Amino acid sequence: QVQLVESGGGLVQAGGSLRVSCAASGVTFRWYAMGWFRQAPGKEREFVAAVAWSGDSTYYADSVKGRFTISRDNAKNTVYLQMNSLKFEDTAVYYCAADRFGRAHGRAHEYDYWGQGTQVTVSS
Repeated sequence: QVQLVESGGGLVQAGGSLRVSCAASGVTFRWYAMGWFRQAPGKEREFVAAVAWSGDSTYYADSVKGRFTISRDNAKNTVYLQMNSLKFEDTAVYYCAADRFGRAHGRAHEYDYWGQGTQVTVSS
């Protein structure tokens, strides 16, 4: 059974930093591209960042480029999202997702598995 479990969310002040993690089980993690998406109240889910299976290719939404960094540790079956210079508009539930085709991209409908999400709240 495939499981993606996010952790590390919380409350942070604007300008602060937070790192969220996603631990995978039930899949051969190193074969999968991993992505982060987010959904704010009343808004549609949007792409945040993705990393290819090898970790050497990443892709970011323009809104987070230069502030967020996605990385992965295949030995730990875990993907991370380091979020710096957080803004109020970064407030959302953050979801990780896995795509068995291995390439980093932002097309949500092509991801095969999804986690339950972790709440990130940025106070202004």
